[in-house]
Amino acid sequence: MSRPSRLPVFPALSRLLHWLMAVMILAMLFIGIGMEASLSNYNWLLSVHRPLGIAILILAAGRLINRQFNPPPPLPSGMPVWLRFAAHASHIGLYGLMFAVPLIGWAMLSAARYPVVLYGGLVLPPILPQNDMVFAVLRSTHTVLAFTLFALILAHIGAALMHAIGFRDGVFQSMASVRRLRPDPASGGQ
Repeated sequence: MSRPSRLPVFPALSRLLHWLMAVMILAMLFIGIGMEASLSNYNWLLSVHRPLGIAILILAAGRLINRQFNPPPPLPSGMPVWLRFAAHASHIGLYGLMFAVPLIGWAMLSAARYPVVLYGGLVLPPILPQNDMVFAVLRSTHTVLAFTLFALILAHIGAALMHAIGFRDGVFQSMASVRRLRPDPASGGQ
């Protein structure tokens, strides 16, 4: 693969949302695993899991809107077609799961008549009527999709490292760079 001199970076807001959500989603996945493994901390972890999931849902919507106004930079021109396809498909999968996992979690809690407490007395309304069968199906679906999201994130991290260490094609730096957050000395501080 050819090595471009310097790819454009993602806009600052896009990078901020990406890294903020990366931390939040990883925290959420480990909190979810902790809820299953630790009964003594279950209620505390649950009190963090629910509002964090809703925050991820809101940020995913914000990120999708931001993407319309700040499209990502183009992939390197020498990137093979199959890698371009894999990159686009994985991003569609990630966005889909960033919406699906919290929405299904909210629906699952609604079906069980469990409140989704965001903070204090701030409670989200149910989005489904109470139904034990639906709750059971959604609980399994929520778990499977959360693990699918985790697997996709691991693949995403692997691809990012492949671009950073293997290809050195600027793709990783376009999201990880702090360029444009600080004045560029080459441009005389502008």
